[in-house]
Amino acid sequence: MNQPTAKTSPQALLFLTDEQLRIGIEAMFFAYRGFTSDPDRILAEQGYGRAHHRAIHFIQRSPGTTVNNLLTILGVTKQSLNRVLRTLIEDGLVSSTVGTVDRRERHLHLTDAGVALERQLSNAQSARMRDAFRRAGPEAVAGFRTVLEAMMDEDIRGSYAALRDKTE
Repeated sequence: MNQPTAKTSPQALLFLTDEQLRIGIEAMFFAYRGFTSDPDRILAEQGYGRAHHRAIHFIQRSPGTTVNNLLTILGVTKQSLNRVLRTLIEDGLVSSTVGTVDRRERHLHLTDAGVALERQLSNAQSARMRDAFRRAGPEAVAGFRTVLEAMMDEDIRGSYAALRDKTE
């Protein structure tokens, strides 16, 4: 079977077969399952799910972010996010403060307990990514990032770039 590699030319990728695409799609499903398995176990112990994880992750990445900004990043409904935030605030993982410029805004920060949980979740996923990246090599890692960015919708790519640019 002709599977593309990191050394495959861009022209060759224009002729991917349906079978090669199916294999890639299935690999992505199984990789995502592996990527989320460690955090899922940690979250389940505390009665949380992936929505809580995503909120915690992006609050940590942008301390002081507003609820509206988090809504944009996560692409969820306000009702859904409010349910998640209410739990995280009640459990002492997130604090919400009133905006100084616009009192209608709520700014979100992780508490010390929230930072500890985020670090635990992040460390689990980082270890898995680090191992995979080491095994794949630098060319594959660069190609992987290119593929992921190409799969993003344009508006999401902009949000991702803005977040990425804060740390590069």
